[in-house]
Amino acid sequence: MTMATDPPLISVLLPFYNAAATLAATLDSIQAQTLRDFELIAVDDGGGDDSAQLVAARGADDPRIRLLQPGRQGVVGAMNSALAAARAPLAARMDADDLMAPERLAAQYDLMRLRPELAAVGTQVRLFPEESIQGGFNEYIRWQNGCLSAADIADEIYVELPIAHPSLLFRRAVVTALGGYRDGPFPEDYELLLRLHHAGHAMAKVEQVLLHWRESPGRLTRTDARYSRDAFDRLRTDYLARDARLHDGRPLAICGAGRRTRKRSQLLLEKGFQPVAWIDIDPRKIGNRVHGAPVHPPQWLADLEEKPFVLSYVTNHGARDIIAAQLNAMGYRRGRDYLMVGN
Repeated sequence: MTMATDPPLISVLLPFYNAAATLAATLDSIQAQTLRDFELIAVDDGGGDDSAQLVAARGADDPRIRLLQPGRQGVVGAMNSALAAARAPLAARMDADDLMAPERLAAQYDLMRLRPELAAVGTQVRLFPEESIQGGFNEYIRWQNGCLSAADIADEIYVELPIAHPSLLFRRAVVTALGGYRDGPFPEDYELLLRLHHAGHAMAKVEQVLLHWRESPGRLTRTDARYSRDAFDRLRTDYLARDARLHDGRPLAICGAGRRTRKRSQLLLEKGFQPVAWIDIDPRKIGNRVHGAPVHPPQWLADLEEKPFVLSYVTNHGARDIIAAQLNAMGYRRGRDYLMVGN
């Protein structure tokens, strides 16, 4: 028989702040997990509603639920408090307005057990309520749900956050060794995945929709400057500029010579990177020079004896897939010869 003092298989980390309107349903979904051997560490981030009382009442009937009340810390501090209190070797993130499918923890645990090389795993997600979802966010979820394998996530990580944070499960020792969550003028969830990637850790995803991700105008990602487009762009560029593939001596080419693409790539150029060419399909741009480098058609890449390393900053709907298909047909390989950047 398992002793009560033995650590559970999974610690669920749940920071919350004035979440009484949605928290009961979130707790229901956690307590309904088919994998029963978990602890829930719910951290009250100093809110003033009835959320803490709700968690305490659940904990009175379910000893797996632990309530921490360290006071107002902010979302990063609350997550680190939960991480420090966790006892399980695996930690699962959850937000106080989302819902877990009953099989979520079991499916992620099985994948981590079968794939010891993985440091973290996510799941596919479904957005709700449907009437709140805008077209651009649907396209992002379509892309994110297609990032499944470790190769997909590694090669697409400079596009956007490839794993929905509240679906993340990770090896606690790995994240703790990297310093836990970092606070700063950037999205802490994306920063953690970029840091894991740069440290050489593989991540993958369960090919099932196991998280129902709530969209609402009051979400931090909609209201906090840390989740602005500029914050994402600067964080992405900081890590991309340190990527070893940009320092291996190969010349650099950038796909997209239009004004918007040039603006997206400007942060990288400001760090001292100079492309030898810009690639564009618009015949009006061919032959022009951008930042001192010529604009060539895509075929120029096929005619070279030495392949440059290609960064594509083009984000128009469907264009990323078209560019990838063209590069693949020319013998370029994703991750080895080219990367997509920006969303």
